[in-house]
This record gives sequence, C-alpha cells and structure tokens, in this order.
Amino acid sequence: MRTTDAVIIGSGFGGLAAAKQLSRSDVETTLISATDEHLFQPLLYQVATGVLVEEEIAPPIAEVLASKDSVSVQRGYVTAVDAEAKVVTYRTDTGDEQIGYRNLIVAGGVAQGYFGHDEWADRTFSLKSLDDAIELRAHLLDRFEAPVADRKAHTFVVVGGGATGVEVAGQIRELGTRYFTDAPATVHLVEGAGELLPVYGGKLSSFTRRTLEESGIDVHTDTFVTDIDAGAVTVRNSDGDEQVIEADTIVWSAGMQANDLSRAVAAATHCETDRAGRLLIDEDLTVGDRDDVFAIGDMTSLNGYPGQSPVAMQEGRHAADVIRGRKPAGTPFAYLDKGSMAVVNRHNAVVDAPFGVQLTGVFGWIAWLAVHLFYLVGFRNRIAAVASWFRSFAGRKRPGFAQAVERQARSAAPGEQPGRFQDRSAA
Repeated sequence: MRTTDAVIIGSGFGGLAAAKQLSRSDVETTLISATDEHLFQPLLYQVATGVLVEEEIAPPIAEVLASKDSVSVQRGYVTAVDAEAKVVTYRTDTGDEQIGYRNLIVAGGVAQGYFGHDEWADRTFSLKSLDDAIELRAHLLDRFEAPVADRKAHTFVVVGGGATGVEVAGQIRELGTRYFTDAPATVHLVEGAGELLPVYGGKLSSFTRRTLEESGIDVHTDTFVTDIDAGAVTVRNSDGDEQVIEADTIVWSAGMQANDLSRAVAAATHCETDRAGRLLIDEDLTVGDRDDVFAIGDMTSLNGYPGQSPVAMQEGRHAADVIRGRKPAGTPFAYLDKGSMAVVNRHNAVVDAPFGVQLTGVFGWIAWLAVHLFYLVGFRNRIAAVASWFRSFAGRKRPGFAQAVERQARSAAPGEQPGRFQDRSAA
C-alpha cells in the first residue's frame, strides 16, 4: 500500500480547486473520482434539454490536471475511510485498493433526497449525473415526438422551484415554443415554499414567477407533492385542495440527502450530522475529532452556506492552503459571497450580486453567460459552449438533440430503423 501527502475524494468543483491549489506547492496528491470526467453540474439541465452536448460540460479530469505534475488521478469508488489508520479503501475495475494519507479532503457531494419517499426515485427523473441528463434528453425527444393527441406525453411536471427546477421548466417550455413547434407542451412547476427561488426572494422571485407564467408555465407555490404513481402526480396546496396531474415526465429537483460516503466519514471521525445527513464540520472545515480530515461542498453544513459551487471551490482552496502551510492549522474558513444567479428562460435570468446589485431580464442573462463561460473548464470547452449557445439561443437548433439522434442511429442494428424521434436541428 502506498502513502501520499494528500488524498482528495471527489472531482467536483471543490475537489478540483483543492487539487490545483495543492499543486502550487508540489504537494503529492492523489485525487480519487468515481468518474473520469469533471462535471460542470450547473449546466446539466442544458444537456438534458439539448442546448449543449455532454462533452462541453464534462472534460476528462486527467486532461484538466495534466499540467499538475504533483497530482495523480485514480478512478475508483470509495467504500471505507479508516481515520485512525489514515487509510482510504476504494473499488476499481480490477478490485479493491487502499492508499494511505497524511491529510484527507472529502468532497463527495450528496444524493437526491425524496423526503422519505425513496420509491419516487424510480418514477421521476433527477439531474445529479451526466447519465441522468442523457436519459432525460432521450426521454424528452421521445415524448415530444408522440402524437399531438397524447396529452399525457406532452405534459411535464417539475418538482422544486429552486434554480434547477426553474431552469428545467423554462427550457422544456421553450422546446415546445421554439423547437417542437408543432407539439404542445404543458409544463407545471411545483414548489412547497410561497415563492420561486426562495433563497432570492423579493423582486427576483417575483420576476421569475411572472416571466415563467407569461411563457405559459403553470406555477404552483405553497404546494406539496403527496404522491407519485404511474404517470401521475398528486399535489396539495396550502388550502388543502388536491390535484392530480397526469404526465409522462416528472423531473425531481427538490431535496437532498447524504450519500454512503458521508455516512462512512461521519462514523470514522465521530462527526455529527444534520437531519439530511450532511456533516456538521468545524469552522476550519475539519471533521469530528480529526484535524487531518477536511470535508467540503454539498456534503457539509457550516454557517448556513449554500450548497453551491463557489462555496465548494473556496472551501477546497482553504483546506489546501492549510495542508500546504500557507494558512495556520485551525484557521476558520471565511466565505466571500460573490452572489447567485439562475436562468429563467431564453434572454431572461436573475442575478443577486454583492453590494445589493440585482439584475433581471437580458442584463441578467448576459451576466449569467459571462460567469458560466469563465468557469467552464478548458479552452476548447468554452469555444464549443459559445457555439452551442449561439445555435440554441440565437437560432432554433439544439446541438445536444442532434448528438442524441446520431448516437441512436449508430446503435441501431443493421437494417433496423432507429427510434421514433428525429433531428429537428436543421429545421
């Protein structure tokens, strides 16, 4: 078993930021990732709705870190953490492996939560992984190609009025108005709070609701899902009135819960967790009774910081700076809030920036494009994303759908007709 100075678990924003920061001091680092790609998760919904092709938001991790000579990447799924022995066990294609560490950074993310109804996972679509987005993309293509008289096929329910839910609902509606113009699209957006984007509040939430409703989306706030069955969602509003919405497509973007890694780390470090299973980390990002184990990102809870990529990246750099001796051990983490943003639909976004600056409409949309372009990893990814955004938003094409159709045609057996859906990107 080999030993290294630092082990990072997870290749998301936090893990990648930590690896890059450690490389600045040539700290020998091994990053363990369950996938070969770094996933730009905030843009998953654009893959699912055909705006982008998957490669544009998922560059290979090894390629991203190729210039960092002190960082090695290992594909594997972590199954155990022994904090006393300082050993991580992970599963690979060839069997279990172990690696020792001097310091550990855990950035394993979270799983989708269903508020105690785990059976709903099999009846809905989520957007946590690239496979999730690809599966939803193929399903949307198939449903939009269904006969117009099939109302259930053309009814879409999105549960959760946060950024992901708003963005998914807005893009599905756009598919029916700009891409599949001969097919109807009835979209319902369900949110338990009294307003959409509740973390924003005020005029940004009001603008979001008004814009979506003007586009034809049925917005249900103060409304909770009580049941999801075969092709139907039952919701109840604050007055106790129930409604059954029949739909072939139900996208779940509400709630989160701890994954197996969170539970393993909590047990190994005697760390307390919140109701969702997130690690209640110390102010310096260390975990439980260990000063050599750091946890960052969505899997943690600290000072009410949001589960967003800017928090994870800043936490990753902070933990790395302590490990490489640029900050004293025990230094509390201080989050610099750079604001939040969400796309409502084409040419409309909301931005809550520092110093009370708030943008809506086309100005917010331009700011959103600029920020996400800046954070896209890899020069080639930026160029490709710009081209796809131009084709999707200035024109009426969906590069991701063209990719899906091409793949389906290639996978069809010789002499067999590909699927029912057809590429509309040339229309």
